[in-house]
Amino acid sequence: MEITVIGGGLAGSEAAYQIARKGGRVRILEMRPHVMTPAHRTGLLSELVCSNSLKSQELTNAHGLLKAEMASLDSLVVRAAESTAIPGGKALVVDRTAFAEDVTKALLDDPRIEVRREKVEVLPNEGIVIVATGPLTEPALCEQIGEMTGAANHHFFDAVSPIIDGTTIDMEHAFFANRYDAESDDYLNCPLTSEEYGRFYDALMGAVRVDLREFEKETPYFEGCLPIEVMAGRGRDTLAFGPMKPVGLIDRRTPRKEAYAIIQLRREDRMGTMYNMVGFQTKLTYPEQERVFRLVPALKKAAFFRHGSVHRNTFINAPAVLDGLQMRKERRIFFAGQITGVEGYVESTAMGLLAGIAALYYERGREFQAPGPETAIGALYRYISTERKDYQPMNVNFGLVEGYDKRKKGEVAERALRVIGEWGKKVDEDLGDR
Repeated sequence: MEITVIGGGLAGSEAAYQIARKGGRVRILEMRPHVMTPAHRTGLLSELVCSNSLKSQELTNAHGLLKAEMASLDSLVVRAAESTAIPGGKALVVDRTAFAEDVTKALLDDPRIEVRREKVEVLPNEGIVIVATGPLTEPALCEQIGEMTGAANHHFFDAVSPIIDGTTIDMEHAFFANRYDAESDDYLNCPLTSEEYGRFYDALMGAVRVDLREFEKETPYFEGCLPIEVMAGRGRDTLAFGPMKPVGLIDRRTPRKEAYAIIQLRREDRMGTMYNMVGFQTKLTYPEQERVFRLVPALKKAAFFRHGSVHRNTFINAPAVLDGLQMRKERRIFFAGQITGVEGYVESTAMGLLAGIAALYYERGREFQAPGPETAIGALYRYISTERKDYQPMNVNFGLVEGYDKRKKGEVAERALRVIGEWGKKVDEDLGDR
């Protein structure tokens, strides 16, 4: 039996790969490039539309542990990220085009995977289906999902940061350094004095923003990805103590002079021709972005490859309508990725990995058991399976991991990797490996 995956993003790509890896046959339905979303720019599978960072690689960080667990389970997305990585300090940062090309090629080259470019407005009425349509689910399909689940969809805003032409940055007013590591050159830092910060802040708060559409006005922002102007509205120095904090950054040109605030730029490609304004997602109009951000001395002549934007994300109240990743009312339908209520690239991919394996268990008439909550991936699975009064999207964090002790992060990570390794072996025994 062929399993259908709707959506060719991170979760859908990973789900399809895991199914094929275990000998199953899978069909991916992806509407791009024939029909584009407000955030995508290409027809590549697993295109990254926000940051190009998959966050920390350290095992003492929950994001690093999650990636390590997924790597042990042969995650296509993690493998592609590692092979297309560019300097990013302790984070796994990728060349976004090379990354998407790697994933796309791997899926197109697999004889067990068929990729069809078509828009899905109605779920197939038979066969096993994995819905991995992500935060920008097609409206008609979104409406059907709402009707099927019997619960109203919830919405929140997500945002993307501007990308700047590296050749237009004034290097006399910028310096390379990684926070708390003066010898590193992974980030390009743009310092501001107190007076420069004040002018920047006033301009930011007075800048024209894009009007919300009527259906967006009741949609809350996700706290982990606030537009920069919304964050600034909470207090004049909020940014200087938040994404623009200068602490831990030493300007080797003037080591005794501490900046009042700093904007960090992160490479978007191996050549360093493009830089992402870290944490500067915004709802400002494009002309206003250029006017305000050029008040930063290093960016006074900046040219923008991509402006910042904010878009609406969609997710379901997973604990109320799913058993793990499987619909209670129609067991042949699974959900994967950000639509389940996880937040973040790797988190979405992780749910795609589990959904692919769970769907294959179902196809073969076997009972699926998720990894234990003492693992990062199992902790996320438990989160989306646990009913709560106000269900909101969640990033992976150690607070979700069972038995976590902040004094023993290394031991927690070691145990998690041991448990996930044993789980992976059992999956191989149950499903086989081609």
